[in-house]
Amino acid sequence: MKLKVLHIIKSLGRGGAEMLLPETIKIHDPDKYEFHCIYFLPWKNQMVGILESLGVIVTCLNARNNIELMLKAEKVIAYVNNQNIGLIHCHLPWAGFLGRYVHFRLKCSVLYTEHNKQERYHFITSWLNKRTFNYQTRAIAVSQDVSSSIYQNIKPKIPIETIKNGVNTEYFKKDENQRVFMRQKYNIPEHGILVGTVAVFRFQKRLKEWLHVISQARLTSNQIYGVIVGAGPLYDEVRQERDNLGLEDCVLMPGLQTNMVDWYSTMDIFMMSSIYEGLPVSMLEAMSMSCPVISTDAGGIKEILIPGETGLLVEIDEWQKLTDCLLKMVDHELRSQIGQNGRQFVKVNLSINHMVKGLEGLYDDVIQKESNDSKDS
Repeated sequence: MKLKVLHIIKSLGRGGAEMLLPETIKIHDPDKYEFHCIYFLPWKNQMVGILESLGVIVTCLNARNNIELMLKAEKVIAYVNNQNIGLIHCHLPWAGFLGRYVHFRLKCSVLYTEHNKQERYHFITSWLNKRTFNYQTRAIAVSQDVSSSIYQNIKPKIPIETIKNGVNTEYFKKDENQRVFMRQKYNIPEHGILVGTVAVFRFQKRLKEWLHVISQARLTSNQIYGVIVGAGPLYDEVRQERDNLGLEDCVLMPGLQTNMVDWYSTMDIFMMSSIYEGLPVSMLEAMSMSCPVISTDAGGIKEILIPGETGLLVEIDEWQKLTDCLLKMVDHELRSQIGQNGRQFVKVNLSINHMVKGLEGLYDDVIQKESNDSKDS
């Protein structure tokens, strides 16, 4: 009999955690698992069609805010009972709070994936995490940095597993034909050096600072161009900053995009200026595409980027030094070598298959322990 796994997540937009769901489900053994998914924000539904095409049963319990999300607990409990769900896997804090309440009521197996450091949460979210964290079966951290933050701030009594985010290295491969097509379409010179990033337009990404790095680098090399792919609450503000810096003709802001292979193929360098991160999926995708990365050493990024080998790093508070890294990466030979090293690193250590193997091992271990406990009682 298949194990029925219910993913609970606040939204199904194009965030890193949301986009990992279909990528992992593609790899999971369909003979062992049946997947369901409950989400709450109907206007963030870009992943719904993809999940349904993979056979996932998707349900939206319409909620406008976090309070309304928590008030859907009885409907989630009814769903778990009616569908005979064997395991619940929650993603991001508020879905986690809801899952812990369901665990408290039903005593069912509940896993929670933590994507961020505790220090970066709003004080209410952090307080709730501390108070409720042990009301679940196990927790998953996406990086060692995130795991350490849990132990330092929460001191959990439940086991914490570190399962790093993964990337489909067979899908995310550079396409030279698309590179030529995209550069012609967007008037990017053949020998121009395109620096890109993929982000939700939030304060943590420091996209204004990202633009300042581009502006400073162009004072030395006007062959540098930029692209920020994504959308979010600060989009208009960032676009205005771009225009204020006089970069409207050399920095693209195309909004949300569906085919990221095309954009990664077009980029020469991937750059991040974040103030905090868990383990960003977009960075792993760029590395899989042989696109060299320069970044601040936020969160789990420093566990992946080995300076001079798989990327270039600066300290979070010294983001201005990204300009020096960018100018150093103008060298074609360096870009090529770091890009190749980065792809090899993710193929060996951070493939989606590696991630799914870890998840399936955890799923099976939790269910086996539950079965043994039931026999003992």
